[in-house]
Amino acid sequence: MMKTPKKLAPANSRNAAARAEFARETRPFLTAKQVAFHIGVSLTTLRRMRNSNTGPRCRLHGATWVYHIDDLHAWSLAQTRGGGHD
Repeated sequence: MMKTPKKLAPANSRNAAARAEFARETRPFLTAKQVAFHIGVSLTTLRRMRNSNTGPRCRLHGATWVYHIDDLHAWSLAQTRGGGHD
């Protein structure tokens, strides 16, 4: 039997919206380790943020904390400060 090829992410695309949409469609949840890398903090810092309710929203799936990509995006937008940019 021939398997259907998986939909591939636009690897060379510089379009963040396209990459985010692909992530939402294929696997919207990221592990704490993936999120720490994605937002540029250590895993320990992310844990502290989770415990103090200052980090992105997360969910406990079994024994694993996971973060939905939409929650990361919303949290990131809420962290915007100054600059006067539109």
